[in-house]
Amino acid sequence: MFDNSPETATARLKSLICQERGKHRASDAETLVFVSADGKGPPPALRRLLQRWLPEPVVPHRRRLLLAGVMAGVALAVALALWWQRPVPETPPNLPVAEAAAVTRAEDQVVVNVVGLVPNPGLVTVPNGARVADALQAAGGANPGADLTPLNLARKVGDGEQIAVGIPAPQPTTTATEPLNLNTATKDQLDTLPGVGPVTAQRIIDRRQKRGPFTSLDQLSEIEGIGDAKLTKLRDLLRV
Repeated sequence: MFDNSPETATARLKSLICQERGKHRASDAETLVFVSADGKGPPPALRRLLQRWLPEPVVPHRRRLLLAGVMAGVALAVALALWWQRPVPETPPNLPVAEAAAVTRAEDQVVVNVVGLVPNPGLVTVPNGARVADALQAAGGANPGADLTPLNLARKVGDGEQIAVGIPAPQPTTTATEPLNLNTATKDQLDTLPGVGPVTAQRIIDRRQKRGPFTSLDQLSEIEGIGDAKLTKLRDLLRV
């Protein structure tokens, strides 16, 4: 069906080229493929003519390399732009630490008088809300053999309180000429007053610590457990 003679194929190709000369070629020329009857490519003479007259096709591998190079250049340009516009971190200045934060305020401390069988009897300073055990520890702890049974080690101490360790608590003497100072009396001293027990005595000390010294004996009526009748009995035994 097909003529396999090389001379005949060459003559046909030259005839076609001569016919196409002088015409305007389309932008996308059709690709001519010559296949012989036996499935092999064109003969050598025809292949040389094709390479001479037809444009060289674009190699797909070369196109991929070109596209990869363009993308790499764009990525590099974006990275450089971001690096150039990045904000410069600022080092925060060293702020001075307030000295008042490291110093315990005076109102957060209470002074307690520890007497009796302790290594260092006398006045000790403990934090506000400290227990009897804390005041005892601040005085050096109890001496060996001291009886701590009368003491409630878990009780909170008040400012100006006296704690007797291993000895009877000293009883204050109150006379008509020497009334007890309401603003400096300890809990044990207030407990000796008629009608004032340990609970009421602690309420008096708590009120004194929270609102400051008493300025009048009439302010005792603000304490729960002290009514008008009890206040009348205490007027001759207390002073401010």
